[in-house]
Amino acid sequence: GSASFAQERIFLDEQIRFSSDIAIYNELSTLQVVQGSLSFNRLLQALRYVLNKHKVLCTSLIFNNDDGSLKQCITDLHKTFTITMNQTFEDDNELRDIIYQTTINPTLFDLSTGHVFHAEILKQQITLNENENHSDEFITNSDVLLIAFHHAAFDRASRSVFFNDLCLAYNTNAIPIEDDNESLQYIDYSVHERLIDMSTSREFWYLQLEGYNLESPLSLPADRHRLSNNHRSSSACNTQIAFDNEISQSFLDYASIHHVTPFQLGLTILYAFLFKLSHGENDLCISCVNANRYKTKLQNIMGMFVSTLPYRVQLDPQWSFDDLVRYVREKCLSIIEHSHYPLQYILTNLHINQSNISFLETTFDFITISSHSDELSLD
Repeated sequence: GSASFAQERIFLDEQIRFSSDIAIYNELSTLQVVQGSLSFNRLLQALRYVLNKHKVLCTSLIFNNDDGSLKQCITDLHKTFTITMNQTFEDDNELRDIIYQTTINPTLFDLSTGHVFHAEILKQQITLNENENHSDEFITNSDVLLIAFHHAAFDRASRSVFFNDLCLAYNTNAIPIEDDNESLQYIDYSVHERLIDMSTSREFWYLQLEGYNLESPLSLPADRHRLSNNHRSSSACNTQIAFDNEISQSFLDYASIHHVTPFQLGLTILYAFLFKLSHGENDLCISCVNANRYKTKLQNIMGMFVSTLPYRVQLDPQWSFDDLVRYVREKCLSIIEHSHYPLQYILTNLHINQSNISFLETTFDFITISSHSDELSLD
């Protein structure tokens, strides 16, 4: 069947906007046994069960040169899937380097064959030397389980779905059920979204961006000159700003009192910051990430649902902060109804070069992290 709009966007991004030397869509999770040990064979069986249940993890993406379309096809790779066990590490520095190299490895996956999932056990070399009777049948507390997905088959909401099913499969010794055609799959969603009448959303997004110069970058101060070219280096740096408990609590209290979500309040603050940083630019457009799981039945399906959309605001310098909060809240609510409309359609309708889009250079997302989100119980 046809690929989803989100899969098309990921595929095109890799082909057009970014260098092929470094992977940008390898999504990694690392797990370390902190108590007891895991059975290698049971883990392999559990992974095969999850891959069979969520067939997007064995789905290929193939570009058809004849009609310029991207097709997806479910394979039976779950039957022959294996856990890699080729790398060892001596210390935390070597472990971090392995993880980093895996994150940017452009050959880790092969979308054309359905290889969009990878699992690997990293053994600590010191432990192997000390224990001559070490067996590969068990994963011990010195070992690290590295699990990777290609973003074309996986988004942030998929993480809890995957690990919940993995735990259940491991703990119950579940065996893959062949020919299970009853459960809703990501490919079904891909078919459904192309049947949706998008005429109203097409008009909505045209009006949202009418008159905005999408190719002119936001005027922000920079500490170095960037060459103007269509390819991104895929390199980046992180800057972290920490808020103390008092500010964080004030943030949450304000959101509660004014009936806005943390996402809406955080976005409002960013707009106010960009307004000052750009010396009073009141027509601002940045991109935001939407989960796009707009129906309950989509909550437990693995796949790439996320939509990246332009959020344009036209600010009045005379507004109070409360006025700005109300304005941004209404803007966010109006967009939710049309969040399923694909970014590539928005750009095509406006005749915009997809390799040079100013609002994609500034992206906002609000991520909630639980203190227990990285703990799994495999018995």
